[in-house]
Parts: sequence; structure tokens; C-alpha cells
Amino acid sequence: MNLSERLAAARGESPKVAQQEAAPNVQTSSGYAHPGLYLPPNPNTPDKSDSEQDHAVRQPLADGLSGLKARATETLFERLGARLSDPTMVEEELNKLASAELAGIIAEEQAALSGDERRRLIKEVSDDVLGYGPLQEMLDDPTITEIMVNGTDAIYIERLGQIVHTNHRFGSEAQLRRVIDKIVSRVGRRIDESSPLVDARLEDGSRVNVIIPPLAVNGPTMTIRKFSHVPLTVQNLIDFGTLSVEMAELLNACVWARMNILVSGGTGTGKTTLLNVLSSFIPPSDRIITIEDAVELQLQQDHVIRLESRPPNIEGKGEVAIRELVRNSLRMRPDRIVVGEVRGGESLDMLQAMNTGHDGSLSTVHANSPRDCISRLETLVMMAGIELPLRAIREQVSSAVDLIVQITRLRDGTRRVTHVTEVQGMEGDMVTLQDAFLFDYSAGVDSNGRFLGKPVATGIRPRFVERFADLGIQISPHIFDVPVQGGRR
Repeated sequence: MNLSERLAAARGESPKVAQQEAAPNVQTSSGYAHPGLYLPPNPNTPDKSDSEQDHAVRQPLADGLSGLKARATETLFERLGARLSDPTMVEEELNKLASAELAGIIAEEQAALSGDERRRLIKEVSDDVLGYGPLQEMLDDPTITEIMVNGTDAIYIERLGQIVHTNHRFGSEAQLRRVIDKIVSRVGRRIDESSPLVDARLEDGSRVNVIIPPLAVNGPTMTIRKFSHVPLTVQNLIDFGTLSVEMAELLNACVWARMNILVSGGTGTGKTTLLNVLSSFIPPSDRIITIEDAVELQLQQDHVIRLESRPPNIEGKGEVAIRELVRNSLRMRPDRIVVGEVRGGESLDMLQAMNTGHDGSLSTVHANSPRDCISRLETLVMMAGIELPLRAIREQVSSAVDLIVQITRLRDGTRRVTHVTEVQGMEGDMVTLQDAFLFDYSAGVDSNGRFLGKPVATGIRPRFVERFADLGIQISPHIFDVPVQGGRR
């Protein structure tokens, strides 16, 4: 099976369809055509022309309308009561009931409202009672990637890599707490003074972190990392400039060759998104087990087992940590183990799994460079509570990890893969690394401050490429050519 067919399989297409849709004139930086890497444009990808528009900033309600909204909201809460949290009630039925009650409440107020005012009032009250209040509009906006609630009257968003303050407000701390309780209760979590911080998720997989007093001094704080309803594809990342075509082809081949890959990066750099794209290259025949603190991976294969850790209950019992799930997954006959993020002693169990026949594992780790990634892994292994010599830990790391993919959020707000680095082994007491691709910063920036550089090959072929021929995996002979002005070197 060639690269075009493998990429087609990862997208759920037949090879014939993929060949029909492939663009034969898509050229790489070295001039070599890669049919099969082209995908039709994603209609859900936001238009960059929206970057100067803040859709989430809206004018606050006039005083009279604001008072009417508050009264209508409280009345609707009173009339619906327990039915709002009744798990047996169908959502469509609840929406119809709420709409009918709300229409009656507004009629009782006998307020003179224009058509626009009436529609806006109904929407905002419905958002408060049935949705997530002032957050609902931002959750519905596909151009927003992060929502940061710093109390009742300070809500920030991230759009296209830029953080913007909005005019959205919660009417009271009680309203904010209602939204928080609704989010955490739907995933079986709780939050109160005895357990004042929690990780949760929304129905669409968006990740939520909440922290309340006494730990949050200025009031309840919530951060929502949104995820696209339609997972980004490898072509999307190429279009965004995150990856180059050559880099994508190499990573695809590495996943098929069952190499152990770590995605390294800082907070908010797009590690999970990149991990999703890498996982899309896994053959559909493989049995995949994902392990996460809060489920957020969006794997498209059919044979996927999703495991999620569990915090302790109110008595401090019942906790199931990532480390236990990693150990248990080895008894579940996995072909691939995907750990959302290693951040503790589970890193030792993951390395041991990689070293004992469970090849093709994927995970992410917080680090600022490939070298820092190795150091971070060494530190995490020490957190396992087993006293191992540093050299023994480094030998475990060097023999388990094959490739580190470093993703960085640049000053212009874009996310770029800045390193694709092979872990070659040990030299003395040091783990040796060799870069196959590096981001070229020398191209400078354009008039908008956006980096013009892109990832380029270093010209050095990784040692693991020798495996590809043995496995029947073919890659372009020009992937590792260094692009120069006027031709190749």
C-alpha cells in the first residue's frame, strides 16, 4: 500500500476516490509532487478575514431590558424547576416547554418590545436557562478557540491566536456558579469548598478547568479549551503552515512503521490537535486504547477504547490515576496506546510498555524543545517513586522513544512545528538527538507581523528510514533535500 492509499484509508476513503480527488500539481518546496496529501478545503475552517471582527463582543442590554431579562430568567427557573435536570426528559421536549413558558412570561410582563428586542431577549434567557448563559454565544462561534472567565465581569477569548476582552458578563456570581455546576455535573464531577478545582468536558469534547474560592481569591474562574466539531486534518495543518508536505509524509510513514512518537510543546500550542492528526494515520485495523485525564481526543477509527481517569470522591477514595489505566491497558490487547499527556509517574509505565513490544505509541508532554522533552521525561520517571540511576532512566528513554515532534506557538499567534527530531540512542551518559526538520526563522515577518518562515529539512536522513524499506513503506526520495535559492543542494 503506497502513501496515497494509506492517507486515503486514514480519511476513510477508497484509494480510487483519493486518486480522483488528489491534486497532481501540488508541489513541495523541493518541487516533488505528492499526490494523496491534498484534501478539499474544510468548510468549517474560519476565514482569516474574520480576524479583525470580534463576533463575541456585543452591546450590553439596555437597563429596562436587562431588568426584564433577569425577571424572566428567574421566573423560568422557578416554573421549570427539577425538569431542567431530569435526565429522562428529551432535549427537544424541554426546549419546547421552555419556549412556551418563556413566551407566557414575556406576555405577562406586557413590555413594549420591538421584534429584534424580543428575539434577543428570548435567546439570552434560553441561553441562561438551557445553555451556558453568556458563554453560549462564544461556544457557538467556531472562530473562538479558548474562553477565559476571570469572575463574573471579566471574560476573555482567544481568536486566531489573539486574546481579546469581551463585553459579555454574568449577571451575578450565582449565575456563574449555576453554569459551573451544570458543566461538572454532566460528567459526574462535583465542585465545592472541599473540592474547589475540577477538570471536566462539554458535550462536544471541549476541555474545561474550574477553580473556585477559597483557592480562587477573586471569585470562580473557568477556562474552556474548545475543540472543533469537525477534527482538523493533515491538509488543514499544511494550509495553516503548521506542517510542510514533506514533514506530513514523513510523520505518516513513521506512524505506519509503528514508531513511538512524543508531541512536545508548551501550554496552548496545539499538542492535542497535532496528536489527533497523527492518530488519523493509524491503520483502521489496529486496536487503539486512549488514556486521558479528561477525554478530548477525537480519533476517527472504529476500534477505539477510551479510558478516562477518575478523581477521588468526597471521602477521598475511589481515585483511578492515569498510571493505573496505563498498566491496565497492557492487559487489554492493545495495538496502539495513546496517552493524552504524561505528567507524572505514568511516564515510567509508558516507557516500559514501549520497550516491551507495544510499539507505535503516541503521547504528549509539556516541554519547550526536544532536549527539554528528554529532561522532562527523566524528571517524570523519577516521580514514579522507584529509585533508578539516571543512566538507567536515560537508557529507557533512548530505547523507547523514536521521534519527538516539537510544536511552538510563535509571537504572531500561529502554531508551527519547529522540530522533527530523531532520538538516536546513547553516547556516553547523554541521549543523542538529530533534527530532521527545523523551522526557518531567517525569512523574517510580513507587514502584519506574521512569520514568513516554514519548516525545512536539515538534509540529514534519520536512521529509522532504513526500517521503511523492510516494511514496504515508500516515501519520496526528496523529502530530506535542503531547499536553496534556484534549486536543490
